[in-house]
Amino acid sequence: MADASNASQVAAKWRKKRGSLIMALHEIQDVKGYVDWSDAVELAQGMGVSLARIYEVLTFYNFFKLKAPGKAVISVCTGTACYLKGNDKVLEKFKSELGIGEGESTADGMFHLQCVRCVGCCGLAPVCVVNGKTYGRMTPDNVPAILDEWRETFKEN
Repeated sequence: MADASNASQVAAKWRKKRGSLIMALHEIQDVKGYVDWSDAVELAQGMGVSLARIYEVLTFYNFFKLKAPGKAVISVCTGTACYLKGNDKVLEKFKSELGIGEGESTADGMFHLQCVRCVGCCGLAPVCVVNGKTYGRMTPDNVPAILDEWRETFKEN
């Protein structure tokens, strides 16, 4: 994978492949965690795509981030099973504990809160995922312990 700090390398890799803009953006974000303005400009120049088109894609798909997310990305599943089992209460607890809304990061850069359509763990509903670790059968009461776990994880690093 190309170094995401050099979006021109990513652009060179994907330039001649039809319909590859999303793949190029994914490659940058997979390494860096987000796609910033300078990456978008460099990618536009390198792929011969308008900057407007790149921002159209970045803002249409809620997967892409324009700002650096927190160290711990909390994904609350909003799929049908999770919805029916009360994920809205879990989401509200994360919001109140962190003092942020959906799609936002805490001021200290520790946490980023987002909603995702489905994580494929319907039997464990409601579910949230933090940096790839799945937490099933969530209740609002579980939220503080999960946040403490991740605070400790990053405190050690």
